Amino acid sequence: MTSVAIALFALLLVKHFVCDFVLQTKWQVHQKGIYGAPGGLVHSGIHVAGTLIALVAVATPVSLIVPVLIAEYIVHYHIDWGKEKTVRYFGWLDGARFWNAIGFDQLLHGLTYLAIVAYVAGVVAR
Repeated sequence: MTSVAIALFALLLVKHFVCDFVLQTKWQVHQKGIYGAPGGLVHSGIHVAGTLIALVAVATPVSLIVPVLIAEYIVHYHIDWGKEKTVRYFGWLDGARFWNAIGFDQLLHGLTYLAIVAYVAGVVAR
């Protein structure tokens, strides 16, 4: 399972880059700080679609896929919303504090992927 876990983690990191930097639109970015706005919901949905591809690629059991996708949708959405609310509230629209907030956002997403890998690997290993 170790090589599968490493492959899944790598796929999730690549997925994150593609969804957060290549596919994300200005519309999504501008709406992520408005709770329930379509842009943030769509952005999280795109991430979930990428995670589905990664989970299927490493032959994750179907029984694990739906709970992982639901959890990631909720967590991803709230990480992004929280970061956007924070930078807007404090006016951190550029400079070191803005980049620290972006870095913390990315760290939380990476830890989310680590949790997904640990969950999938842990259940499959039983």
